[in-house]
Amino acid sequence: MTTRSPETDLGRTRRARRIGRVLTETHPDAHCELDHSDALELAVATILSAQCTDKKVNEVTPKLFARYRSAADYAGADRAELEELIRPTGFYRNKTSSLINLGRALCERYDGEVPGRLDDLVTLPGIGRKTANVILGNAFGVPGITVDTHFQRLVQRWALTTETDPVKIEHAIGALYPKRDWTMLSHRVIFHGRRVCHARKPACGACTLAKLCPAYGTGPTEPAAAAKLLKGPRARDLAVAVGLDPDLVPQQAAAADVP
Repeated sequence: MTTRSPETDLGRTRRARRIGRVLTETHPDAHCELDHSDALELAVATILSAQCTDKKVNEVTPKLFARYRSAADYAGADRAELEELIRPTGFYRNKTSSLINLGRALCERYDGEVPGRLDDLVTLPGIGRKTANVILGNAFGVPGITVDTHFQRLVQRWALTTETDPVKIEHAIGALYPKRDWTMLSHRVIFHGRRVCHARKPACGACTLAKLCPAYGTGPTEPAAAAKLLKGPRARDLAVAVGLDPDLVPQQAAAADVP
């Protein structure tokens, strides 16, 4: 029995870069899945996304954004009305407080505009470092790594870091990739976590990263079983990408909500 030598820092970096290239090919449609048209809408949507799916947030925000168009609108919002609009996203009382206080803080400190600096964003109500990186990367074009539950789970599963603190994970993964790639890398990793590499039962046998993943075998490796676990509108394309018959993917998988 042979034992594998520990991976060197250079080896890990090279493998990480290969993972990044494969993800680029696997998920050409990767993007921020929260619908928005400006930094304020993205900040609001990201606050609403806590403990809620992006799909549900996107169902709620059209009416919300039509009613509240500025930071001043949120600052002066009627609490009962705002709570009712965002109720489907859960924890609506806390989220209402965050949105009202966010509006007030923006009006008081930033002339009603969402700032484009991390140090400023993290001082705002309802906005932590993860949310700030989402806003910077997608509304301001400032590269940032978004360490959500999917991202943290996958980079640990891929043995790219042993860190468990989100900020330390952000820095550890950031050191493996060019800064210009950080925002899209985040989207692609999250896409992969939602569509292929699920928490409890990843679709190992239908994964384009199988040869690069030290956790291969955590989920089913048999093609038919793995293909059934793929999700999202491109589920059949994901099967084809690893040489599987797309008909192995159930029809309902393409319509299934991504977590």
